[in-house]
Amino acid sequence: MGKRVMVAVIFIPLLLVLFYGVSPAYPWALCLLIAALSMIAVHEVLWSTGFLKHARISGYSIILAGLIPFWIYYDASALAALCGMFVYVLLLFAEAIASHKRITLEKMGGAFFLTLVIPFFLSTFLRIRQMEVWEPVIVLPLVVAFISDAFALFAGMAFGRHKLAPELSPKKTVEGAVGGLVGAVVCTVLYGVLLQFVFHFEVQYFYLGIYGALGSLVSQLGDLSFSYIKREYGLKDFGNIFPGHGGVLDRFDSVIFCAPLIELLLHFLPAVGVS
Repeated sequence: MGKRVMVAVIFIPLLLVLFYGVSPAYPWALCLLIAALSMIAVHEVLWSTGFLKHARISGYSIILAGLIPFWIYYDASALAALCGMFVYVLLLFAEAIASHKRITLEKMGGAFFLTLVIPFFLSTFLRIRQMEVWEPVIVLPLVVAFISDAFALFAGMAFGRHKLAPELSPKKTVEGAVGGLVGAVVCTVLYGVLLQFVFHFEVQYFYLGIYGALGSLVSQLGDLSFSYIKREYGLKDFGNIFPGHGGVLDRFDSVIFCAPLIELLLHFLPAVGVS
């Protein structure tokens, strides 16, 4: 527990400095962060799990995962994305043919799916950064996902009696899941209070409550989804880059699912605007 708290105390302020201190002057820095996280995450899910222990295909996948955030932020033409995807698919099949059927369609499909989904979902922060009013909302995916995780942990430790998904995550409980949802709703609304009365933004509290509730649900689904992958391959953690948390995917599994949902809600149910 102590290591988890120390990582949070150090890492969260660093993210805030990057979002609000570095990013306005050097927008490519945020692209580098998302690209780095995406590349590490793809390496973890392909290589560390043993799903695809093929150095060249893992290398192609890691490179593509690092390029996708830059394509998204700099609004690259569809031609550039088509070129990158086309070359990647060609290389996948070339390696599969050269392997004499040792690399199956399942392996290629899994590599393709994960290599695209992880960086595309993490690039939510880049798409939010391009919105007209981005400052108050770019941290919302982190607020919802991290708060949900924290409250689920503490509520589960204090009140947990009924297992939520024992075959995937033995320590998770129904009480913890409810605590995570309630905590996410309350803290997201309180974040709205901060935005309105300190920073003078116009806030729709009911919409923020929806952000917290739906965001917590998909955050917990994301956590369980990556636990599903870990259990299938007999892993406790994807890595050890964050002491007490594990790898990038162990820390950002809930964010990967929560971030695109928050982005969609910002478009269809805008909760924060300029007063």
